Amino acid sequence: MDQDDLRRLIRIIAEEVARTPRTLPSRCSCHSMALDCCPDRVQGMVDAGASRIGVHASGGAAGSVAAMIDHTLLKADASLAEVETLCREAAQFHFATVCVNPTWVATCARLLRGTPVKVTSVVGFPLGATTPDVKNYETRRALFDGAGEIDMVINVGALKSGDLRLVERDIEAVAGPCREAGAVSKVIIEAALLTDEEKVTACTLAKAAGADYVKTSTGFGPGGATVADVTLMRRVVGDQMGVKAAGGVRDLESVKAMIAAGATRIGASAGVRIVQESRGGAVTAQARGY
Repeated sequence: MDQDDLRRLIRIIAEEVARTPRTLPSRCSCHSMALDCCPDRVQGMVDAGASRIGVHASGGAAGSVAAMIDHTLLKADASLAEVETLCREAAQFHFATVCVNPTWVATCARLLRGTPVKVTSVVGFPLGATTPDVKNYETRRALFDGAGEIDMVINVGALKSGDLRLVERDIEAVAGPCREAGAVSKVIIEAALLTDEEKVTACTLAKAAGADYVKTSTGFGPGGATVADVTLMRRVVGDQMGVKAAGGVRDLESVKAMIAAGATRIGASAGVRIVQESRGGAVTAQARGY
């Protein structure tokens, strides 16, 4: 696909997204689940003869919340003791991954060996303003050290300059080695810095480059995840990619709102607090402020 074709595709998607009202998915009154996932509605389809049903799941039982969370510690002054605590919490509460800076990947992989918890490393973090070859090396090194998932930051300046080919190469430099290694790639678009059209463009480029997820924010930019951004991103990528909401997601209600909008993964340093809320227990952990 050449530049002109890509720009036309992005314009069509942007116009379609703009025409669609940004409302949360309707929820059934019987189970408080997204309407398409309501057990009674699904059972009706089965009774009518359906042998397979395609739905976009956007909610679930409280017990599944932990498995959607990347337990995150990305602050510059994180200590070994804090990283060890992060890994203990991840193993105890069964989070999807721990999300750490590259220097801690090997440590986390060692501490989490024998558990189902994976390690997520960040690449080009937090500004994204480095070159594709450097991001490619960062990715390969993190995978070598034991990362199973990579969250990379796009070149925001290139996107805003209209250099779409550079942005796509930038994403592919990370998505490519992830595919080869069987790892998951997530593309941070830093939505708070973008117009809606630029958000559509970033998500379209991530999809074209073969990434697995798009992600709202680094948590270090001018704003974090919003329901509107998650909804827009879900519309653009469809059901073929995951959407990760990160930045400012600090309680269960925020998580529920993001899931209802289409998020399939949550990045949060307050993961323990969120899971304790979902289980109806006393909150004993403090958020780390991501």
